Amino acid sequence: MCHGASYNRLIRFSVQHYGWEKSWETGVTPWDLGKPTPIIEHLVKSGTLPKGRALVPGCGMGYDVVALASPERFVVGLEISNIAAEKAKQWSSSLPNADWFSFLVADFFKWRPSEPFDLIFDYTFFCALDPSMRGAWAETVSRLLKPDGELITLIYLISDQEGGPPYNNTVADYQNVLEPLGFKAVWMEDNELAIKPRKGFEKLGRWKRCGRRQSSL
Repeated sequence: MCHGASYNRLIRFSVQHYGWEKSWETGVTPWDLGKPTPIIEHLVKSGTLPKGRALVPGCGMGYDVVALASPERFVVGLEISNIAAEKAKQWSSSLPNADWFSFLVADFFKWRPSEPFDLIFDYTFFCALDPSMRGAWAETVSRLLKPDGELITLIYLISDQEGGPPYNNTVADYQNVLEPLGFKAVWMEDNELAIKPRKGFEKLGRWKRCGRRQSSL
């Protein structure tokens, strides 16, 4: 696997050349780890994650969805790609915890679930969005999350990109759109379990509301 800027260029070429759906159809998906994100497995084992309902937007093949799912936590994997969602269903449908997760094809910004979530996990979804959509991302997160829910962002720090995806982003970019909606990072540390191409370029953020206004969307 390539590293750093080369890795990002490969992702950008794949999406710009093929588009999300075609990339999944042809199997040109350099962002796909082929396994759960290591820090998610660690957090699940730690027992510190909220129970109830969880959401993983832009879930791809759904490895993190499956890792999070348990009798105490039902997880929804949301995808805009029909092919990615179908592939996720195919490989995971016979797993022992299959009753505790589902995959849906929907637009994150327009989707209206029957009830909000206790946990939302964002990894490379934020940085895949055009920067002009970041405010809408935060508003949607606020709408989909319960008042006492938790947002976990695995932030892929990028500063050398021309265009995207992935787009340049910093911790401040998250703060700028989340803090006006009442969110505060109660935890922000380097991700020591980052995969090799992203080692030293990731931070784990855990966000909670602190009593300020919520989204009106």
